[in-house]
This record gives sequence, structure tokens and C-alpha cells, in this order.
Amino acid sequence: MDPDWKRFLLDAGAEFDGPGVVSFGNPDLESRVATTGDVFCDLSHQGLIVACGADAAAFLHAQLSNDVAGLGPEASRLAAYCDPKGRMLAVLRVFRRGEEFYLRLPRTLVEPTVERLDKFILRSRVTLTDAGETLAGIGVSGPRASEHIAAALGEAPVAVDTVLQRGAVTLIRVPGLHPRFEAYGPTGEMRRFWDALNVHAAPVGTPAWTLLEVLAGLPTVYPETAGRFVPQMANLQLVGGVSFRKGCYPGQEVVARMQYLGTLKRRMVLAHARTDTPPRPGDPLHAPETGRGQDVGAVVDAAPAPDGGYLLLAVVRIASAASGTVRLWDENGPVLSLRPLPYPFPDDESSRGQST
Repeated sequence: MDPDWKRFLLDAGAEFDGPGVVSFGNPDLESRVATTGDVFCDLSHQGLIVACGADAAAFLHAQLSNDVAGLGPEASRLAAYCDPKGRMLAVLRVFRRGEEFYLRLPRTLVEPTVERLDKFILRSRVTLTDAGETLAGIGVSGPRASEHIAAALGEAPVAVDTVLQRGAVTLIRVPGLHPRFEAYGPTGEMRRFWDALNVHAAPVGTPAWTLLEVLAGLPTVYPETAGRFVPQMANLQLVGGVSFRKGCYPGQEVVARMQYLGTLKRRMVLAHARTDTPPRPGDPLHAPETGRGQDVGAVVDAAPAPDGGYLLLAVVRIASAASGTVRLWDENGPVLSLRPLPYPFPDDESSRGQST
């Protein structure tokens, strides 16, 4: 994180723990306001990788699960970076600023992702760099978020996954409970944007923003879950993160075979757990039909729920989820109460192939 940006946030009342802002003094209130009101959030818990060079588009297109070669400056896409077995090492949001391509992902995955991608550059004319100190990020959400952004920058993207460049600031519309956006730009411009938002909306910490990601049903891969899920287990194909018409990429054969020939036995659900102990990515799930020490899934992401307990995304065996007896952690853990996701599952999704 840029030191000047961190000082600015501290002066604004931010409380830090690790790479992100925990809260602005009242995390419980922030979670409640995030689901009903207009809020904005520092995105320093997210990292940015910038890909530069004449071959940047072709290189990323050959490495990621979505179409990058056809990505124009007016659009953004989710994509997975997979291992040869089709297991996701990262979920990225890809967007452009001029001729450069940016990959947004958890800050904790920036270094290992750059190191792994670097091994495959070979003679390609592309360089990959951590851009975390070059650009600052702000998330904005709420019923009047579009109005507040337009007042500050002149216009806001209308459709999900569309992008507008307003001066030095890149605005991306992302899925959400209310109109929701990510904005990236140099520190000076983002300070002014923050101050403009602060007149009409409330600043919130990372947990409140994570809650909005969870409610949107958007999967995140963390170091604890890297290499555990194929894209379909985390519903990535349902949120536009996989192209089945593009060419090869690491794990493409496995992902395609799952889509056309396999049966999906695990998929991601939204659930509530009544507990005071925070669920962590990778935490196991238990069901009575399994033996001791055998899990039926794992937590993908979690955030404090406005009404107490935690809302979480979890990859779970479809049969176990249908039984309604899945518990967090072990046989003594809290029962998960399933909630509807904001997008439907295909009717024939669980009627093809086999996969564990």
C-alpha cells in the first residue's frame, strides 16, 4: 500500500489489521449499513497485477479461463487462473487502463501468482508487476451509489462488468445487492473521490465489503483454498468467469470435460451459521452421512451477518446440502442454514457426469 494513501486513511479514522481496513470504529453498524445504505470502502485488501507489453493480451488469454484477447477498455471480466488439473489458483477481475491489463485479486496472492505466471512468459513480450502501490482502490455500493459517483466524476457505468475511464480513474460496475462499483486511480485523484463520497455515504471496513461480495455470490480464492476447487464448483461459470469457446489454458480440458461430460457433485452455496467464531476460508464442513474426519466441503469466504452470526459461501456436496444437516467444522459445529443465491443454477447442472 502506498504510504501516503495509508496516512490519508488513518486520518479518516481507519483501523487497520494486516493489509486492509478492519473498520472505521463500529464494525457491527457498518455491516448493517452496507446491506441497506450507501457505503464506500478502501480496497487495499485487494492487490493489482499489471501486465504490460505487446504480447500482454495474448499471454493472459492463454493463461486464464476467460477471453482476454477480445477484452476492450469498456469491459471487465472475471477469470480463473488454474493449475493443470483445472483447480483454481486465483480468481481475478481483469480490466484495462489504456494498453495495460490489470488483474485484481487478494493481496496475499499477488506474489505467488506473479511468480507462477512469470515461468510461462518465455519469449513473450510481456512484463508482470505488482501495481499495489501505483493505484489506490475504492469500492462503492448502495441504492444511490450511481448518483454519488456521477456527482463526483461525471458518470457511472450502467451495466454490470462495464468500465468507464473518467480522467485518471477507472470505474467498474460489479455485481451486488445494490449498484456496486470498484474504482482505481492514482492516490491524489482517489483522495478527492473519497472526500466527495464522504459527503453522502459512510466509510466501511473490509468485512462489510466482503459481506457484499458474499451476498453477490462471487467466489474468492485465498492461499488456504488455492488448488482446491475447479471453476464450476465455485459457480464461476454462472457469473461470467469461464469462456467455453476460447482456446487452451492450463486445466482447460478438465474444466471443459466437467461442463460437457461430468456430473457436478459439489457446488457453492450461500449459508448462514449462528456462531461467534469467525469461519475461515478452507474450514471444513461436516454431514452425518460421512465418517469422522471426512468433510463434505469447505468454506470459500465469510463475513459477519447484520443479524448476528456469519454469512458464508461454501463449496459443499450437493446431496449433503439437500439434506439440510451440513455443519460447520465438525459434527458439533453449527448447522448451516442455506440462503438463496442471486443467480439460478441450470436445471440440468447436477444430472451430468461425476466429480468429487
